[in-house]
Amino acid sequence: MKKFTEYKQLNLNAVAENVANFWKTNQTFKKSVETREGKPEYVFYEGPPSANGMPGIHHVMARALKDIFCRYQTQNGKQVFRKAGWDTHGLPVELGVEKELGITKEDIGKKITVEEYNQACRNAVMRYTDVWNDLTEKIGYWVDLDNPYITYEPKYMETVWWLLKQLYNKDLLYKGYTIQPYSPKAGTGLSSHELNQPGTYRDVSDTTVVAQFSVKNLSEKASEKISNLKSQISNLSILAWTTTPWTLPSNTALAVGRDIEYVLVKTFNQYTFEPINIILARPLLEKQFGKKFVEGTDEDFENFMQSDFQNNAPKVLPYQILAEFTGDDLAGTTYEQLIPWFLPAENAEKAFRVIIGDFVTTEDGTGIVHIAPTFGADDNRVAQENGIPPMLVKDENDNLVPLVDLTGRFLKGENVPELFSGKYIKNEYYDEGTAPEKSWDVELAILLKTENKAFKVEKYVHSYPHCWRTDKPVLYYPLDSWFVKMTSVRNRLVELNETINWKPKSTGEGRFANWLENVNDWNLSRSRYWGIPLPIWRREDLKEQKVIGSVEELVTEIQKSIDAGFMTENPFKDFEVGIMSAENYAKIDLHKNIVDAITLVSDSGKPMKRESDLIDVWFDSGSMPYAQLHYPFENKEMIDSGKAFPADFIAEGVDQTRGWFYTLHAIGTTVFDSIAYKNVMSNGLVLDKNGQKMSKRLGNAIDPFETLQKYGPDATRWYMISNANPWENLKFDLEGIDEVRRKFFGTLYNTYSFFSLYANVDGFRFAEPAVQNRPEIDRWILSELNLLVKDVTEFYEDYEPTKVARAINNFVNDNLSNWYVRLCRRRFWKGDYSEDKISAYQTLYTCLETVAKISAPIAPFFMDQLYQDLNAVTGKDAAESVHLTDFPKVNESLIDQNLVEKTHLAQTITSMVFSLRKKENVKVRQPLQKVMIPVLDKKTEEQILAVSELIKQEVNVKELQLINAEEASHLIVKQIKPNFKSLGQRLGKDMKTVAGEITNMTSDQISTIEKEGKMTIAGYEIGLEDVEISTKDIPGWTVASEGKTTVALDLTITDELKSEGIAREFINRVQNLRKDKDFDLTDRISISLEENCPFRKELTNNEQYICTEVLSDKIEFVISLANFEEIEIDEVKFNVNIEKI
Repeated sequence: MKKFTEYKQLNLNAVAENVANFWKTNQTFKKSVETREGKPEYVFYEGPPSANGMPGIHHVMARALKDIFCRYQTQNGKQVFRKAGWDTHGLPVELGVEKELGITKEDIGKKITVEEYNQACRNAVMRYTDVWNDLTEKIGYWVDLDNPYITYEPKYMETVWWLLKQLYNKDLLYKGYTIQPYSPKAGTGLSSHELNQPGTYRDVSDTTVVAQFSVKNLSEKASEKISNLKSQISNLSILAWTTTPWTLPSNTALAVGRDIEYVLVKTFNQYTFEPINIILARPLLEKQFGKKFVEGTDEDFENFMQSDFQNNAPKVLPYQILAEFTGDDLAGTTYEQLIPWFLPAENAEKAFRVIIGDFVTTEDGTGIVHIAPTFGADDNRVAQENGIPPMLVKDENDNLVPLVDLTGRFLKGENVPELFSGKYIKNEYYDEGTAPEKSWDVELAILLKTENKAFKVEKYVHSYPHCWRTDKPVLYYPLDSWFVKMTSVRNRLVELNETINWKPKSTGEGRFANWLENVNDWNLSRSRYWGIPLPIWRREDLKEQKVIGSVEELVTEIQKSIDAGFMTENPFKDFEVGIMSAENYAKIDLHKNIVDAITLVSDSGKPMKRESDLIDVWFDSGSMPYAQLHYPFENKEMIDSGKAFPADFIAEGVDQTRGWFYTLHAIGTTVFDSIAYKNVMSNGLVLDKNGQKMSKRLGNAIDPFETLQKYGPDATRWYMISNANPWENLKFDLEGIDEVRRKFFGTLYNTYSFFSLYANVDGFRFAEPAVQNRPEIDRWILSELNLLVKDVTEFYEDYEPTKVARAINNFVNDNLSNWYVRLCRRRFWKGDYSEDKISAYQTLYTCLETVAKISAPIAPFFMDQLYQDLNAVTGKDAAESVHLTDFPKVNESLIDQNLVEKTHLAQTITSMVFSLRKKENVKVRQPLQKVMIPVLDKKTEEQILAVSELIKQEVNVKELQLINAEEASHLIVKQIKPNFKSLGQRLGKDMKTVAGEITNMTSDQISTIEKEGKMTIAGYEIGLEDVEISTKDIPGWTVASEGKTTVALDLTITDELKSEGIAREFINRVQNLRKDKDFDLTDRISISLEENCPFRKELTNNEQYICTEVLSDKIEFVISLANFEEIEIDEVKFNVNIEKI
């Protein structure tokens, strides 16, 4: 006869290893998909990781979350395809390869060919695939690793080209010369969503300069306003502030606000002490001058000018306001170039003018903005509107270039001092250990000071963008880039987003929605080498262009080029158009080193070269719903019919709000006018136990493999899911995993062990028909079980895994183990194999089996083992694995709400009495005489009476007395005080009044709020959660309250009660000895004690009770014992001997 497997100890690692081998041998994952053939699809998209880096502990969290809902939906009867994927292009790969090879971007094509470089990238990108796959299998994340989509494969790339062509056909693709964020260390432009990744904006301390721009000619309006002062004014300057002094050589204009008030101020330069006349905004005068400047008289000026500051710098400098202007008055003023190292190559005569800017404010600086059109989008716009040329100069090839090159170095020139020529404009761009002591900005500030061109130089902390991959500062740079017109679909992006279920909702309605409402056009161009090339060919004069949307189209166009004499050979000649086999596509490569050699022919017969840039790698990953299926060239119906699009569920870190989540949504909207996903979960960060971000540098990073090896995947997954909602940051503590292992898995293991031990003794195999007339406690636990199934089903459907785990945990610990099993122990080991015992077995089996099924998505290994251990004996379910079973359905007819309520009441009262015992240091085995409980209504009275015997047995008291509210008011005095934490949030200034009224409530008022659950105080509705009610102890009793329930425990211990307590303690010690001696459950024993036993009287008085409990015929007292064990009761030691009869 088959027996339930019995274990010596809980070993979660052994369980995981055993189950993983079972899955592999039986191809369980494959079966989970195949057995649902013909059922409704559940579509899941895997956000592709980059396999050139190692996985971290946060990947365990992310992959567990994805796995949970796919497993649940499989049990729920859906067919769930889930394809693994690898993100193989982009900066992470390229920067890693460059570091390995000891090269920079500039070396590509010189020290190493593009082909060699791309091959090195191809080799590096899948380096850690085995490690990722190992982690994936170890944590039980079911995803198709055998047929992953890989973004560097030709089929994937072809779909990306097709998508781009759709954008082009919809007039959503254009080329523009604009100021874009640019990463000198990465050597490429960045899109706005890359610049908005978490952590890209950082507070930095930079050198700032308020520069003095010397006026050449005041505008006519301004001149009129100071016509009477002209003879007094010399050395007139306009003040402008910048946090990026390196842009000052590129200044070509100054912007003022049309209606801002400006003042002409007479004072002295604080560095050279030379007299100056300066113009700045009136509201910012005090901020710029500070305590160093004070308003002075003519005499103060005379005294200052006669002073000698060679050795002693002045403490204060005088100033006088001479005149006032508006910004409109100043417009048209011309000024001397601040740093005359270069002139604009075109229209230089139109530069160095004061213009009106709509973005000028008086929040910071001087109210006058220095305009460098080559390095700022607003600067460029306002300059173009006013005919101001940018500071672009001609290089050796007569190309117009900015003063800072693409590596972040300032240009060399005959007028540029050696200190600045060819140097990086930010110290962060130097290799480690090679940066100069003073940065470019600091050196320039010093130069301006000595030339009397700096009014103020100081350090300033501000937020500055950094590259998401290099961690180095970005520049805003003029770039020729291809863009997707996202601004033209902005409203549709917002509309479609409103139909997506975001977890949490606040991310979708806040962070993501705000991003969409302010969306910019998407800069697709990347000046890199390893990625998907832009499939755009253009004539040199830019008058004709072609966008290629497939390999077939490219092959056709190449043949046209060959026919026109622009190419001699087709590099794809071996490719057979229309054949979709992997072997056929392996014959081609669409990367830069191949396609850049292809010249196409325009419709007018002119040669066309490919646009040299690559496509933003985020477009690669956003294309995965279609590219993973090689749409539309294969599997067209899967997308068009909705079988594989949109996704039912996706999940990634919250940082993907501006990354993958956005690009999926952007491509889905622009190409298909559809959402790309219906439900999305944005996961929070996994921090260390102190709430710090994990990093190798801080030494607080957790190795996922070591963690899994020590605690096993089930405990790790359960801990991560139950500890905090997935979208909240998780403070990861290894001790927390150990606690989960002990308290949840240990409890469930012990419950199964208890069941298997007795079921094997009785030969239970669930062969009997289900017992119809079950005892009340069985009906109660089955009610709780069905309520649990009902709740967790709703939680799974609502993507609330934390609620699932916590609900199951509470059921297993509080209801199943601590209440049902503990109260039913006798039913399993006492008496014959009766209907009552069969009912107990069937009920406990059902609970364990159901818990295994509903918990399987979160703890896939342990729950499969539990299920298989149960099902192997009973054969109740045809499925060989829990992951092939159907998710349990709630049976409403088994839910008895009244039974549940009264049992909860019994649990609450029991818990409160146990707390009182602990407080008074009275052991649970010590019987007490009475517990007294006030009841507020008839229903509560009936419910408590129905479970009174159970409560008495549980809390070990002889009597349970119910008293009414009037009787209670004489015996039990209650106190009330406000819960400031609850009330403070909503009462504000009325808090004091309401708190005073609560504190002064009468006994009747306290009874009312207890009975009704709420009452109105000072116009506010106050509930039980807003107050804290406590009770005063009465002599000889101890009292406790919880919500509406109060209990009073009689602490008087008579000799009779004391004697019974000792008997109970003795029973406990004997039972422990039985276990230690490895006696069988049914073995009868003899008990021998010495005549001088200190508890002889108590044990003799309770002999029959003791013998019944421990399976003995009698207690024998002898003069002395040759063989004995020493035991202890109430710190008194004595000897006992027990033997099998």
